[in-house]
Amino acid sequence: MNARFHVHLHVADLDANIAFYSRLFDTPPTMRKDDYAKWLLEDPRLNFAVSSGKAGPDGIAHLGLQADTAAALETIGARLQAADQVTLAETGATCCYARSDKFWAKDPQGVIWETFHTHGEATTYYAPEAARPATPCCDAPARTAAARCDTAAGCC
Repeated sequence: MNARFHVHLHVADLDANIAFYSRLFDTPPTMRKDDYAKWLLEDPRLNFAVSSGKAGPDGIAHLGLQADTAAALETIGARLQAADQVTLAETGATCCYARSDKFWAKDPQGVIWETFHTHGEATTYYAPEAARPATPCCDAPARTAAARCDTAAGCC
């Protein structure tokens, strides 16, 4: 599989966490914003992100897989669909200062998984509120996880 493991944490003190993880990974973040930082590591192959000021408790926001190609994302999405676990599919979502196609799922314990292929940068953390649909869709845990992102593609 051509993918990078992804972990996203909600944190109370962004600067303290950036300092800690920069020392742990022995490198500064690949991307840093006022409310977000991301490390794209090769060893281990990891997309590790922290954000502050977001809804939800501090700690793990979600886990995921960042697909290297659109074809790899489709393969992962097909596996999730075969397991009847896809709760939201997004095309061109704006989230975490990037534009991506995504599948959101949750495992049997309720852990939220984001699988995505990024195809561009964005200037905002998420799409403006006006770009989101007026009515909620899918089940509450996935909707909660995806609420920070543009859901213009609808859901399953």
